[in-house]
Amino acid sequence: MTNKQAPILIIGMSAAGADTLSSIALARIQAADLLAGGKRHLAYFADFAGERVPIAADMTAVAERLLSACGEGKTCVVLASGDPLCYGIGATLRRWFEADELEIWPAPTAFQLAFAALSEPWHGAALLSAHARPIPDVIRGISQAEKAAILTDSKQTPAVIAQAMLDAGFAPEMRTAVCENLGAPTQKIIRLSLSECAQQSFAPLNVMVIWNEALFYGSVARAETDHSSEETIPSPQPLALHLPDSAYRTSNGQITKREIRMLSLAELALGPSQVMWDVGAGSGSVGIEAARSRPSARVFAVEKRPEFCDHIRHNLTQYPAPNLFLSEGMAPDIFELWPDPDCVFIGGSGGRLAEIIEVAKNRLRLGGRLVCNVVIVENLAQLRQLLPSAQLVQLQASRGQPILDKIRFEALNPVFMIRWEKGK
Repeated sequence: MTNKQAPILIIGMSAAGADTLSSIALARIQAADLLAGGKRHLAYFADFAGERVPIAADMTAVAERLLSACGEGKTCVVLASGDPLCYGIGATLRRWFEADELEIWPAPTAFQLAFAALSEPWHGAALLSAHARPIPDVIRGISQAEKAAILTDSKQTPAVIAQAMLDAGFAPEMRTAVCENLGAPTQKIIRLSLSECAQQSFAPLNVMVIWNEALFYGSVARAETDHSSEETIPSPQPLALHLPDSAYRTSNGQITKREIRMLSLAELALGPSQVMWDVGAGSGSVGIEAARSRPSARVFAVEKRPEFCDHIRHNLTQYPAPNLFLSEGMAPDIFELWPDPDCVFIGGSGGRLAEIIEVAKNRLRLGGRLVCNVVIVENLAQLRQLLPSAQLVQLQASRGQPILDKIRFEALNPVFMIRWEKGK
């Protein structure tokens, strides 16, 4: 396009349609030679006399027609939703046109309208789009923010996103809102829990808003901000770390013993605001103590056995850790829903140790730590092959036990600890 050619005008609109456009914008549209837009946008201008170009999935064809029309000296207008540069057509057209070849007239974004309808401050919120994007990417964005707003589509609906969040371990009672047809006479705001959202359907045009209050504020602040509930949410018990094994409910004594737990947590070195994966969480003792030691960190735990997931949930009622997200499922399948970790603890592998190690190595951030505890020699041999540069420690602890008026030492099972660090 030459410098003499008028730039393509991209006009943002709300769901209220042409009624909200200024007289200047309407005049520019009527004077154009070519009008492009989605089917809904073009329907607002049924009397437009020039060329109409519907925008669908084939954006290359649309861009090529715009390039051709500009080359012919035609005046082009593109209709868009909200702010064209916020997950919109304006950002897409920048692949074909320079900045000075586009003129942008934005309307309020769907995000702005959603937060306004909710009377909710939105500085610092994660603004995400699920349009043709992998759900795991969306969930990672949600997990890293105090609150998040998501543009959904016909496949990645609020119900689909909510169910994926539940599968990733987010709390069923998490506060959620779905804002339908924003700016239109049919606008509707639906406030509900995450589990309720997963069971419902909504109007196609919507924005999903999620509050991550338990993670960022804890249960006390959450009670203060949720004025719709008269329930008093109990404060967590005082921080307790390195608890005796008997403090945790488990089955058949299957728990990372206190002495091993303390050393494992030291080697993991979870820092403030970091992310930890707890793989094969068992009774949850390692993940719970890691989460409680670093309230600003996030711990994502997975356990495949339902009875042990029940143990973890029970133990969390005794030692609350709102920054621990529990998933009942298989590793490494669940990893795609989690943010990249700073440290990974492997207490169990379900026979998929090689796959778990491979994904963990790739996803660990630089300088991240992987700690794996095994008691079987064959697993140790496999780890030696998978992590040849890892540090190895054999741990053997014995606990004093009374025998009449004397003390004897009773040995715990020996444990092999493997620690690997991702080089910077």
